[in-house]
This record gives sequence, structure tokens and C-alpha cells, in this order.
Amino acid sequence: MSNFLINTLLSHHPDPEDLFSTLCWPSTSRPDIDKVEALTVLIKELSSKSQEERFICKVQSVLWNQCMPLMQTISGADDGGKDMLSALCGLFAACVSTCQTHDVPEKVSHVLLPVLLTRDDGNPETSRFDVDVAIEVTAVLLSSISYDRDIISRTLSCTLCCVKDLSDSIISKIIVRIWFTILKSCDKDAESEVLHQIWDDLLSWHQRDHTESVSARVLLCLTALSDYLYSSETSPTRPDPRRSQMFFRAIQAGLTHKDSVTRKRALYLLTRCVALAEIKKEDVFTSEEPNTDEILFRWSPEKKQSLREFWEDYALVLETLEENQIHVIRPVLNRIDMLVETTATDIQGGLFSPSWLLCVYQRMFHSENKAVMKEGVNHLLELKALRRPAFALAFSQFVIGPLMDVLAESSLYHRAPQQNIRDCPELGVKLQMFMVNFFKSLPEENRGSVLLQLVQRLGSRHWCAVPLLFLSQALSCLSPCPLLGSDGLHAFREVLRCTMITHQVLLRGASQCFLLRAALCLTDVSTVSLDELFGFLLHFRADESLCRGTALWNELCNWLQANEGCFRLTNGDPGSSEELHAETQNRDGASIFSYIQQRLKTFLTVPASSVSDQTGSLPDPSEAELLVRTVLLTADLQQTRSEEPGLELLLQPLLDVLQRLSTNVYLVLQKTDKSLQLLLRLLQLHRRRSDTEKENEDVVAVTLKTLLLSVVESVQEFLLRRLSGELRELCDVERSGLYLSVLRELVLTYSTVSWYGSNLQQNYIPKITTNCLRILGEPSEQNPSVSGQVQRVVSMATLALLCDMADRGVLNDRSEAMRALHSLSDYFYPSSSPHLNHTLLKPTTVTISDPVDSGVLKDWGRIVAQFIRDQWTCLSFLQKSAGTPGDPVASVVLRAAVDALALLPGHLIVPVLDFMASVVPQVVQCDESLCIEAICASWKAVQALSTNPHDFWSTLQGFVRLAFHRGLLQLTEEQNPRITACIQQILTELMELAQVRSGVFNVLIQHCCETWLPCGAAEGLQADPVFSSALLHLDILTEACVYGPVFRRDQRLVQEVQSYVEQLGDSCAANTAVNSDNRDDQFPRVCVLAFLCRLNPSDQLHQRLMEELVQRLLRKDAEISKSKVRYYSNSIQHRVKNRVWQTLLLLLHKLRPEFVSECVLSQVCEAGFCSNQASVKYLIEWTLILVLHQNPSHIQNLWNCFSQDHEKTKTSICTFLSVLVHLNVLLPKLQDKEVQWRRAVEVSLQWCFSHNFSIRLYALLALKRVWELEDACVLLEEHLGGLTTVVQACLQQAEAMQNTGNAMKNWSRIQDHFFFSAFNPIRDYSVETIFQSFPLLSELAEDEWLPLWKFECFVDFPIDAALPLKNPVTDLCELQPGDWIQQDKGGLEQEERWAEVQKKITPWKLSVQEQEPELMAQQRAARLGKLTSNLLVVASLIDKPTNLGGLCRTCEIFGAKALVLDSLRHVNDKQFQVLSVSSELWLPMLEVKPAELSDFLQLKRREGYWVIGVEQTSNSQSLRDYTFPEKSLLLLGNEREGIPANLLQLVDVCVEIPQHGITRSLNVHVSAALLVWEYTRQHLRQNTGS
Repeated sequence: MSNFLINTLLSHHPDPEDLFSTLCWPSTSRPDIDKVEALTVLIKELSSKSQEERFICKVQSVLWNQCMPLMQTISGADDGGKDMLSALCGLFAACVSTCQTHDVPEKVSHVLLPVLLTRDDGNPETSRFDVDVAIEVTAVLLSSISYDRDIISRTLSCTLCCVKDLSDSIISKIIVRIWFTILKSCDKDAESEVLHQIWDDLLSWHQRDHTESVSARVLLCLTALSDYLYSSETSPTRPDPRRSQMFFRAIQAGLTHKDSVTRKRALYLLTRCVALAEIKKEDVFTSEEPNTDEILFRWSPEKKQSLREFWEDYALVLETLEENQIHVIRPVLNRIDMLVETTATDIQGGLFSPSWLLCVYQRMFHSENKAVMKEGVNHLLELKALRRPAFALAFSQFVIGPLMDVLAESSLYHRAPQQNIRDCPELGVKLQMFMVNFFKSLPEENRGSVLLQLVQRLGSRHWCAVPLLFLSQALSCLSPCPLLGSDGLHAFREVLRCTMITHQVLLRGASQCFLLRAALCLTDVSTVSLDELFGFLLHFRADESLCRGTALWNELCNWLQANEGCFRLTNGDPGSSEELHAETQNRDGASIFSYIQQRLKTFLTVPASSVSDQTGSLPDPSEAELLVRTVLLTADLQQTRSEEPGLELLLQPLLDVLQRLSTNVYLVLQKTDKSLQLLLRLLQLHRRRSDTEKENEDVVAVTLKTLLLSVVESVQEFLLRRLSGELRELCDVERSGLYLSVLRELVLTYSTVSWYGSNLQQNYIPKITTNCLRILGEPSEQNPSVSGQVQRVVSMATLALLCDMADRGVLNDRSEAMRALHSLSDYFYPSSSPHLNHTLLKPTTVTISDPVDSGVLKDWGRIVAQFIRDQWTCLSFLQKSAGTPGDPVASVVLRAAVDALALLPGHLIVPVLDFMASVVPQVVQCDESLCIEAICASWKAVQALSTNPHDFWSTLQGFVRLAFHRGLLQLTEEQNPRITACIQQILTELMELAQVRSGVFNVLIQHCCETWLPCGAAEGLQADPVFSSALLHLDILTEACVYGPVFRRDQRLVQEVQSYVEQLGDSCAANTAVNSDNRDDQFPRVCVLAFLCRLNPSDQLHQRLMEELVQRLLRKDAEISKSKVRYYSNSIQHRVKNRVWQTLLLLLHKLRPEFVSECVLSQVCEAGFCSNQASVKYLIEWTLILVLHQNPSHIQNLWNCFSQDHEKTKTSICTFLSVLVHLNVLLPKLQDKEVQWRRAVEVSLQWCFSHNFSIRLYALLALKRVWELEDACVLLEEHLGGLTTVVQACLQQAEAMQNTGNAMKNWSRIQDHFFFSAFNPIRDYSVETIFQSFPLLSELAEDEWLPLWKFECFVDFPIDAALPLKNPVTDLCELQPGDWIQQDKGGLEQEERWAEVQKKITPWKLSVQEQEPELMAQQRAARLGKLTSNLLVVASLIDKPTNLGGLCRTCEIFGAKALVLDSLRHVNDKQFQVLSVSSELWLPMLEVKPAELSDFLQLKRREGYWVIGVEQTSNSQSLRDYTFPEKSLLLLGNEREGIPANLLQLVDVCVEIPQHGITRSLNVHVSAALLVWEYTRQHLRQNTGS
């Protein structure tokens, strides 16, 4: 309502109160907007005329009774209404302006500000709207009153609290509406005060809390206030960002933030700060912080040029890193080098802080693209500037922190493309060099502290096996230097204890080896006691790293010898008593021999309080482990000094105790336990693991065995007494395990001693067997007691041990011991019924005083399971040695075994599987269903253990022995269809498991090959029925022939690193200590190839197997060729075909000539016409040459191939031309040589005139080689006549190709290619050529190569003169891979990679707002009458020129309004122009950088455009159902990442293209073309209709 109308009303109503009453409304109702605006105009008009108290009271009434209730109404309404809020704010402003001299503003602020502090009450929409209204009204209040310091201060305090809790959108509104309003209403001094309050609060908050959310919020606020903060105004009270250290800390936190918007804000603030410093032209630097003298920012007008260049390059690098694509980032790496060099040169001047460089590296470390991450790590590791002490020190904390964190990423350690599989990964090599150079460069006084922090960092997290291995190796490469004390050993111990959680035992052991070497060379022995040292050594496992006979053990002995007497003495530790000090008082430090001697005495000394306690749990075995290690180290240490090992003196306390075991029945139990623990570990650890040293040459081992032999009888008598009924307590169950382990080691160690072995087998074992059977034969108690049940458990475990030892072949078959053990059949198979799966009832009455006994009783189920397992160990032995008494009993026993599978946990079923493997073949004919049930139940148990690496492999081996027993393998489908179908189904599932678990198929194929044809058996000695079963299971052999590594990337990494560790040999003790498991994925192929090579061609069964296998392989190759007309290099199809032809080549010399000519030759020729990868093509050609060499009478088959018409594979004729190149091999064996030679010349000459260039090259080469054959000149005129001139002309033309560019290059390359130059098909026929040289020279993936060492190490490969293992000459080994058809590559990429980067800054506003789309391109199009639509296509996120060129052409054809690119430089790109075909001349092109897209999209939305994202999201609309608005903007995503999340928020709708295939994405140009056409179709139809 206009002022004129209000004045008119006032002139007719002298009393304005009536008009007030008319325009006011009840507080509970909601007025029209017109009424609110009318009341606003009235108040403004009256306020200019009257300021009476009565009028002011009326206005206050309107404020409180109309405005405030209406504000609540708007807040609570669902529809809200911006128009009503705008009208309300106008009325509110008029009221406050009228009443500002009173306390109204104060009261209003008290009402509004608490609304801002209100937290979410559960209704997000309501809460958001309340805050929005409060923000808007608060802004109106502040703009309507004069400057009020109290209100402003209170408002700032309130909003600063909101900044810490509310969302970004609300904070943005607070900044824009409230803070900007306050700043605009202030004078300069007040403005400085307000800025200072905000500045101090935000930076103090960031200093207190360094989380990413705080950094993002602080930078959001500072960016919004940047125009005020970077003002040219100079005031001492105004915050100056250039001088604030806390401000630059926030900037650095933002530059490494995970959120791209936050990073962009941080970089913006930094560049603005640099620009401000340059404008003001004054010396400035940040104030120092406590505890640091680092200055983050400094500006000097005298150094303006270098400073500007540094910060410009710095901004360019960070901007480029946002691209996240390695080919974009690589060109700026040289700029990083310049930044580093500038910083390192000025490290003392303080102009550039190294911490800015750390932001760059950390940004690369956090990249989503692993290639960028790896590039950043490699760049840092190669920094030469780190060799400067000051610079290295500045980087030290970054190395300890972020660098160590990123090095935990396993994917960084993949080998480089140019490296071999067994090479150390590129990053591993660089890491070693970096560690050496870095610590060498550090100031000497800082090296120890930095190293300690680094090792502590290693122990503070869980590492994967691969990163830890190479970090440990890098530490072991450091030069010996005493840097670490006892805290360093503690840190290394934490690394061992906390980070060795990995299933890769070999890698874990290798890491231990490297860590121990690092500890030895870096420890200051004068600060470490022997207790600390040997306690540290205890954490290195003997079965993984630290064992006798390894290089690591010898290094440790040498280190101890060099440092003996230098170790720190301690007074409080055991072994550091006054006696030890007296013995070593003339030395500088502790003597190792004296230390061990005293430590052993102390260990065997039992406290008086333990003498009366003859029960209790076992002592901790770790102390015994430690002492045995030290004893053996001391003995080897004395041997290195050429001294007599003082073992007798050292072990005398132990020998005394062991000697008294059988005679002193009152010996303290704890002492006997400790002595037996020592004895057990001595027997287990005394043997050397080195393969190069013989046992009789090991003086220490011989001496130790001799000493211990003197106490063997005493120990065994003690064990006999204890195991024969004395063990009666629950804690004795664990103790019996110790006794049985000792007994096992004694038998294994001394069974070869004649008197001991005789006594053992004739007296000891029969006696202990009788005692155990007596205990087990006693009647069961009605109320089971603890003592009775424990005796039964111990007795069964003892018998199981004895049966296991007999099963290993330790006992003589005709000894008393074997007869005694055979008497077990009377216990298990009494005349009444078999005694199987007997369980133990839980003791009902027991008084438990020992908490250990309480735990054992609660774990009674585990004891019972072991009791049942021990029964089946005995039964398995009886079955193997004596057999089952009768078939009826066999079925009953097998049923009991199946029941045992249900009773036992998976890790205890191996004895049951071994038993069933012997019984199932006997029962299968009478009870097939039971056998199927047994096999299926066993397979389920194996599958359940697939995630348990400790027990899975032994259980799998037991299952394979059962399901693939020779008796079951001989079953035919006709005789036993059900069980053969069951085995076939299990085989299928087992192969599926093998695809995800390396090593599974290895177990099966090794068992089958050994069953069908044992390695040690002479040819022909294997029984025909057993070998004939291989014909029933050719699918296993066929699968093995084509089986190979198809790992996931992480699995391949582990395999490659394990191969690297293995090639280290004896230098890495883990290779000696860890038993090889043969889980290499190439083992099945090697195993089956060795099996095939052992076949005897003269044996009809062997010949039949080979022939059927060859036919299967040829069918498999044909199936792949039919299903995949074209397949990619190193794809699974390529690999399988390559393996097929390698196997055929291996078998070719063993096949019958009749079979080859009738069944093989035609299929080889047919395979030659298929489209094959290079490696397969060479193998087919080689096979064809060998077949024709062996069967020269079939040369006509070759000539027939040249006359066949194969339109689909025109270039496949090159395969047969390649065979002609080797006619020199075939011609001597041919009849009618002259005729065949002429035929070769004619065929070659014919194809020399082919229209295909590749065929012409092959034909020319064949013609040249045939023409150059020896004696060819004699046959020229006689047999060729006029063709001689033609041939010579062709060859002269070929040699004259030197002026024809690429043709000459290809002619030279094909002649030098290995297959046509160094390769000889007959001479080079060897395993090495087939499986190593050919794959290498054919550029097959390296994991497909089968190196010779695998044939030599994995299997016993037979020697065959017809097929030698190694090639007789080295010509092929000396060649490098290369193919003539490959084009030159690499040069351009290298130039582009390091090309100089042009930095061109074009503000998007200039390129968008000031450039209308109707420019020259559209003017040109208009002259031709071209129509354009209102469709804008935005392709700023696309960076491939080919996609952009095609998109430009599509947009121009369908009349798009404009195409938006990230840079107009694409238009000049040749690849762009090839696809655009000059369409850029007729289509408007705009340049909008990806960083500017957000603002561009918002601008276009304000212009009425509908932003449509081409993206698959959960809310996408189908293109089939979507109707395009006229003003549409298509936003296209990046080829890989799609549309970024921050831009998806600006998209009005996402449209996706309906798809029906498996591949879930289209090329971005194709997707865009479909949408552009659909838009054109819809609007073309509308225009036609109108």
C-alpha cells in the first residue's frame, strides 16, 4: 500500500488509533501480507510525524502482540512463506526503529538469541526453520538500531557458539546476515574490535581442537570474512593474518583436509594472504609460538620475486593435485622439486618453512588415486634435499608420522612393470636407500631420539605383512651405530608382539629376521642388561626365524662375542646376584657364561614354600625357552672361539635333577616340571636347520646329545611311573602333555642308538602299553571321580602317542613293542561289540581348591574331545597295520567314525579321516550310502575349517587321502554311480575353493599323481588297475594342465613378495626355519608336467592316457576359439590357450606318429586359422613344424592350408607362412625336395602380392628364407624358369624399403624377431624354451612363466634326452622381448610427462558472464540458417580429448546452444579435431574450470535453467520416462569418478539410461549423445506440433 493511500486515509481519520485498530489483527490469527505491509507503512508515516509516548506504546504493542506471535506462526507453519517473512521483517524494522530509544532492542535480543542456541529437538525441519527466522529477524534488529556495544557483543558471543554446533548452511546464513550486518553498521574502530573478537575465538578454538570438523568450520568462517580480514586498512587493533602463526596452522590443516571444499578455502586464504603481503610492501613474519622457533610465513620486499614464484608454484601444485589423475599430476612434479630446492636452500633464512612442503606430500598421500599416492611416496623417498641435516631434521616428525602411515598401504609395494617377479619391489629398494641416507643426514644428537620414535610408531599399530617386511628390511640396512638403549629393545619387542598378526608365516619370519638385525646393529650394549637382551630374544620364534644353523643365529653369536663384557650390570634381577658380580668384578660388564650358569641355578631352585605342594599347574614355559636359547647360544659362542663347549659345566644342575628323577620320589614337582621343560626344549632346538651342515659335524649337538643320553633311562623310568597311574589331578592333564612331548623327543632323538632302541622296543613300550591298557580296562565308576577319569585320559593319550610313533616307522615291525600295540585290538574290538567313541563322564564329586583345576573342569568338553581323538589315532594305526577284523565290523566301525565327525571339533578329525581312508574302500561295495555319508560329512568339516589356516591344510590332506583313495579312484560310474557322482561334485566344489584359496588344488594333484605313478617307482612297476584309474579322472589332469595363477591384486602381491623372500636364500633365516608348504599356484602345472614326463610311450595304458588327454586339450582350445573370436592379451582365455599348447608341445615327442597324423595334425592346422595372441600363435607354429618334421609325408596338409578360404581371419595365413620360414628344418626330411622347394617359392610369391601389409611382410620373409636355402641357386633356372626374375625383383624391392618409413622398420624388425632369427625348432626343443623363454619373448605376463628352478625344487623332474630340461644353447636367453608389429612407444609419453606446465588464470566470471553464447561460431551458423536449442552441455569434468571431440560433433549436429569445457585448449588437440571434424567452428564453446562449476551452475539456475546430472543414483529417473524442460543444462561426469558429491547437491534431477547388459556403464560420449538426442527428439516434436 503506497504512502499516498496512507496519507489519504489519515486525512479522513484524524485519530490514527482507529486506523491502527483496523490494520491490527488478533495474535492467534495469521493476516494477509497486504495488511502487514499496510501497517508497516502506517507506522513509518506516523513515526516521522509524532513521537508521543502513547504512539510509542502502541507501536510496542504491535511489536509484542502482532510481530512476535506472527514470527512463531511462521516458524511452526509447514508452508512457511518467504513473502510473509519479508513483510514481517519490514514491520519489525519499523517498530524497532520507532522504539530504539527505549529498552525494546534489548528485550528483543533476549528473545531471539536463545533461539539460535536451541538444539535439534527431533524435528529437523522445524528446528531449521526456527533458526532461519531468528537469524533473519536478528539481522533486521541489528540493522534497525544504532550501534549498541552490549547487544553486538552478546550477539557475537551467541553466534560464535552456534558456529561450533550448527550445520554449514545455517552458519553461512549467520555469517552473511548477522556478522556482515554488524560489520557494515560499525565504524573502523568498532569493526576492528568485532573482527578481533571473531578472529581470536575461531583460532583459539582451532588451537584447542585440531579435528577435521573444526578445521573445516574455521576455514568456512575465515573465507567468508576474507574481504574484511584482507583489507588494505592498517590498524593496530585489526587482526593481521600475515602475522598469526595460529592462522597459518589452520591453513595447513585445511590444505591436507579430506574435504575438497575445505582444501579450496585454505588455498584461497593463503593466496589472498600472499597477495596482501605483496600489495603492502612491508617486512612481515608470523609471531613465534611456545616450544617452537618455526616461522610459517615471512615476506620481504627485497625477496619479492622469489617469494612470488614460490607461492605461485605452490598454489599451482595444490590446484593440480585436486585433479586426482596421475597423467595430470606428473607434469607438476618438477615444480615440487623447485619448491623443495628453494626451501632447502633457504632453510637458515626462514623465508620458507618446510612444513608447507609437508602439506603437498600429505595431500598426495591422502589421494583417492593409489597411483598419485605412490608417486608422492616415491618422490619423497628420492628427495636429495633430505641429505642436508637441517632439512632432514625439519622433516623428521613427518617421516615418523604421515610417511609411516602411508607406507602401511600394501598396494604401494607392487613391483614395477620392468621388474621380475623375484625382484625386490621398487618401493622396497627406495625405502632402504631413504632410511640409510635420512639417518646419516640427521644431526648426531637427534638420530637416537628420531629412531626410537620411528620404532615406537611401528609398534603402535597393526601392520599387514608386506609393509612391515620392507620397513623392517630398511631398518636392518642402517649402518651399525649405538643409538638405542633398553627402551629401544622394548619398542622392538612391541613391534614383534603387536604387529605379527598375519597368516603369511614366511613373511612374518622374514620380518623377525630383519628386526633382529636392526636391533643388533643399533643397540647400545652398555645401556642394556643381559636380562633385557635375552628377554627380547625370547620373542623371536625358533620355527620362524631364530634357530640354530641359520645365518641369523651365527650373526647373533658373533655379535655376542664382540660385545661380551660390555653389557650393563643390574642388581635386582635374577642372575645378577653377588656371586655373579664377584665372578665378573674384573670385567667391565657381565660374562654371558656366568650369567647363564647362575640363571639356570636360580631357575631350578624351588622356593621352600613349594616343597610341600605336590600339585598345581605347570610353570610358565617361557622361562625354560629363554634359558635353552641362552644355553645353545653360549655353546655356539664358545665354539666360535675354538673353545671346548662348556655344556657339561653349564648343564650340571639340570643333569643332577634329571638323574634323580627315577630314584628320588620326593623330588619337588615344580622342580621336575622345570627340568623336563628344559629337557624338552633342548631336544627340540639343538638340531641345526642348515641344509649344508651334517649332524656329525655339529660339535655342540653331539656333545649335548651325549650328555643327555646319560639321563635318558632315569627320565624314562620317571615318565613310566608317572604315566602309569600317578597322574590323578585335573591339572595333571596338562602335565601329561609335557611328559608325552618329552617321551616323543627322546624316542626321535635316540632311537638310532642300539642299546636304547632295543630296550625301548623290547621292554619300555610293552610295559607302558600294558599299564595303560590295564587302567583303561578297569570297570567304569558309577560316580566318576577326578582321579579315575584323569588316569583314563592320560592312558589313552599315551597309547595314541605310541601308535603315532609306530605309524611313523620308528618301531620294528617284529618287535615286542609292535606286538604290544597290536593287543589294542582286543580293547577296541572285543568279542561282544566294538569299543568305539567311548566318552568320559564329567566328575560329579570334586573339591576344587585350585583355580586352575576349576578352569580345567569347566573345559571338560575339550578333554573328552581329545580323548576321543586319541582313540581314533590308535584305531587308525591298527587299521593300517593289522586291518579291520571282518567286513561286518568294518561297517559298524565306519558308522562310529561318521559319528565321531559330529562329536569332534574340526581341528581334531585328522585321525578319523585317516581311519576312514583305509575302511571306506572295503565298505563301499556293501554299504555305498554309508560311504557317501562319510565323505560328505568329512567335506563339510573341511569347508568349516577354510578360515583356520593352522588346521585347514592338515585336515584337507587327510580328506584328500580319503575321498581320492586309490580304491575309490578305481570305481567306475557304471558300477558305483552314486559315490562317483558324489566325488565328482566334491571335486567341483574343491576346484571352486581353489580359485580363492591358493594351494588347495596342489594337495589334490600331488596326491593323485603320486597315487597313479609314484616318483620312486620304476617305469612299468605300478599296478595297471591303479594307473588305469587315471583314465577315469582325466578331468583332474586336464584342469591341472591349464591351472595357473589368477590372483586378486592383493593375493598376487603376497605371492610376489614371498617369491622375493625365497630368492634371498640362506641370507634370510626364515627360508631355513619355515617349512616349505608348496602352495605356489604354479605347483599343480609343474606337478602334472612332471607326471606326464614320467609316462612310458611303450606302455599301452600310458599311451592311451596321453592321447585322450591331448584330445581333451585340443577340444578345450577349440571351445575357447569358438566362444571368444577375439580375446585380450593375458586374459584368462589367452592364458588357458597358452597352457594348452605348451602341454601339447611337451607331449608331442611321446605320441604315436599314427595318432599325430590322424588326430592332431588337422586340429593344429585348424587352430592356426583362429585369431590367436602372439604367444599362442608361436606355439601353434612350432607344433606344426615339429609335427611335419616327425611326419614329413604329410607336407601336403601344409600346402592345403594355403588354398583354403578363411574370410573371417584373413591374416591367419601368416601362421603358415611362418612355418615356411623354417623350411630349412623340414626340407632335409622331405622326398622330392625340388618339387617341395618350388612349391614353397610359388606359395610365398603368391602371397607377396596380398593387399594386407602384414601378410606381404610374412610372405617376403618366407620367400627370402626359402630362396636363400643351400643349393637353391642350382635349382633356379631348371625349376622356376621365368619366375626367377620375379622373385629377385620382389626381394630387391623388399630391401629397397629403406626410404618408405615404417615399412622399412617393420621389415627389419620381422627379420630380427626371435622366432625367425635365433630360434631353431629342433635344437631349442626343451622345457626351458617352452615354459620360460617363449613366454618371456612373447611378452606374456611374468606370472605365466615357469622358471627352471620350480621344476627342480617342486618335483623330482625326470631326465629325458628327447626333451631336456635346459636349452643346449643360450641364444634365446640372451634376447629381449619384442615384436615387429609393435609400434614405437614411450617417447611421446615421456616428453608429455615432464612437459612444462602453463599456468593460465581466467576468472570464470569473465569467461561466462561477459561472454554470451551468441558469438562468432553461432553467427557463422546463423548465416547458414542453422537452428539452435536452449540445451547447454557442460563437459568441464571430462578430460579425454577423444570424448570431447566426439561430444562437440554431437552437440553441433543436434543444435545445442553451447558446449562448456574445462579449457579451450582442447580445441587445438589433434585427437579432438580428428573426432570433431571442424564442428567446433559452428558450435559456441565456453571455458569453465571444474573448480568454478559450482558458481556457474548456480548462475544458470538463476537464469531459469534446469540442471540435469547424467549419473546413476538411488533417486535417478529413467531416460525413458523423463521429459526435458526447454532450458536444460546437461552436467556430464568424469570418465571414472562421475559427478563429484559437492556438485550433485546442485543438480535438480539425475537421469540414467536403462540398461540390460552386464557391464554397468557407458562411455561418457555415448551417454551424452543419447540424452542430447532425446532432448532434441522431444522438442523437435513440440516445435513440429506447434
